[in-house]
Amino acid sequence: MAEEKTDNQYVVLARKYRPQNFEDLLGQDALVQTLTNAIKNNRLHHAYILTGIRGVGKTTTARLIAKALNCTGLDGKGGPTIHPCGVCENCKAIAAGRHIDVLELDAASRTGVDDMREILDGVRYKPTNARYKIYIIDEVHMLSKSAFNALLKTLEEPPSHVKFIFATTEIRKVPVTVLSRCQRFDLQRLGIEDLLKLFHKIAEAENLKADEEALHMIAKAADGSARDGLSLLDQAISLGAGTVKADIVKNMIGLADVTQTFDLFENLINGDTKQVIITLQEQYRNGADPLSLLKDLISLTHLIAKVKLVPSFINDSSVSEAEKEFCAKVKDKISIAILSKIWQMMMKGISELQLAPIQIDALEMILIRVAYSASLPTPYEVLEDVKKNSNLNITPNLSRRSQDQTPTQPAPAEKKTSSQTLNTIEEMVSFLEQKKYPLLVYSLKHDVCITEFQQGLIKMTIAPALHPEFIQNLVKTLRETTSQTWEVEIVKGPLGETIADKEAAALAEQQRDVLEYPLVRAIMAEFKGAKIESLIRRVQQSEDDEAEDQPTTDMIEEEETE
Repeated sequence: MAEEKTDNQYVVLARKYRPQNFEDLLGQDALVQTLTNAIKNNRLHHAYILTGIRGVGKTTTARLIAKALNCTGLDGKGGPTIHPCGVCENCKAIAAGRHIDVLELDAASRTGVDDMREILDGVRYKPTNARYKIYIIDEVHMLSKSAFNALLKTLEEPPSHVKFIFATTEIRKVPVTVLSRCQRFDLQRLGIEDLLKLFHKIAEAENLKADEEALHMIAKAADGSARDGLSLLDQAISLGAGTVKADIVKNMIGLADVTQTFDLFENLINGDTKQVIITLQEQYRNGADPLSLLKDLISLTHLIAKVKLVPSFINDSSVSEAEKEFCAKVKDKISIAILSKIWQMMMKGISELQLAPIQIDALEMILIRVAYSASLPTPYEVLEDVKKNSNLNITPNLSRRSQDQTPTQPAPAEKKTSSQTLNTIEEMVSFLEQKKYPLLVYSLKHDVCITEFQQGLIKMTIAPALHPEFIQNLVKTLRETTSQTWEVEIVKGPLGETIADKEAAALAEQQRDVLEYPLVRAIMAEFKGAKIESLIRRVQQSEDDEAEDQPTTDMIEEEETE
């Protein structure tokens, strides 16, 4: 039901077609169902709080609740109903905002505690004409801390004839003490389908001619807000002299032509940088906004990825016919990995675009980067191609040299009894690692050189930087953990080859062994500047259940060469 015009004054569409009953309230099915059951079962709460983005109907819903609770019906004898008649005196007065018992307050202009006390002074008086005295406080998060505190007691135990309805876009700014006393409703963003339904209804009521594509663009630009959508529709009607056309809407909100955007995206994924620049410049001359264009490309990237993963989504009502045709055309030409890479680069490009002195130049560089990157294969695709062409096994067997070399990591020592026998320095290092003595292990590997090792006696040369209490701590720890007496003898002379030096040499030798394999050489040639980062010895179970250790390349890390 539309609001009436007075004195031939024009009423904007957002006000003229404000919902007058719950049937007209779009996209809020959960709220309507909850209130319906509450009214039917006489379980009305004393306080409601409505939250959501701008333009989804918070204030409108508050008025509808007030009408539902105070409607008296055509005969003046009706009770609370989910279907207010709209013609009784209470319904008409509430819709016009002049009902004496329904107070609409703006918390942004009445934030203080004195304002709240003035409001609450009237709570104890019964309503004059209505069934309930209702306080609708808009933007309630703007109230001061003192005002909230003044409200708490009355909000928790109000008289039976009083109902509170709060509305806010910033629910996080409302104190928890207030939220806990209210029944909360989160009003949802309106979907494109709901907005299109609303636009068609208004176009029919206003006898307007409107292109479907134009209405779809307005619905997308509204971003879930009915008020934003109706304001854009109002503007488009004025620009088009009563006709809503696609080209007018594009110029109005700075959108690029959808077919040109599709061509631009296709050139991007094909890596055609020359055509990307030509198409982009043409769109810019036609009035496309660089930031809006980049957001369109991001949305298109998301849509294609979604259609690839959920093919049935292509039939969703929010997808236009042009988008359906384009997605069907390109979805098999590009992988999810490439789409993900394009998404990340474009999202990063938004911040670059906002900081750039000339946005179109920045957008050109962003799209050049995307086009160049999109045409490159992923590392996985290159590796698979190398494997296919080389026709070799990727797992090298280094057993021919490993027998004569010191292992990179000593084999873990078996759990010992309280009387521990250590026959080699490697056993001692492994034993101390098990017992969680990292400082001693580090010093044994890096700061000393063992010249002689036997049970109960260690001879070593030491580095100048060795901690002065290392010897004392080592002897004490060995005595406590092995239940034996140990002696450490310092041999004069330069520090020789340490355990860490031996491990590094063994690792370097193993890496050289890996590099001898043709497949690894092919990979290293394909990824310029790559290096072997680490080797892991994996245990592979043979058919006769005999375990065999084989070191394999765990990671090849790509580094860009400048």
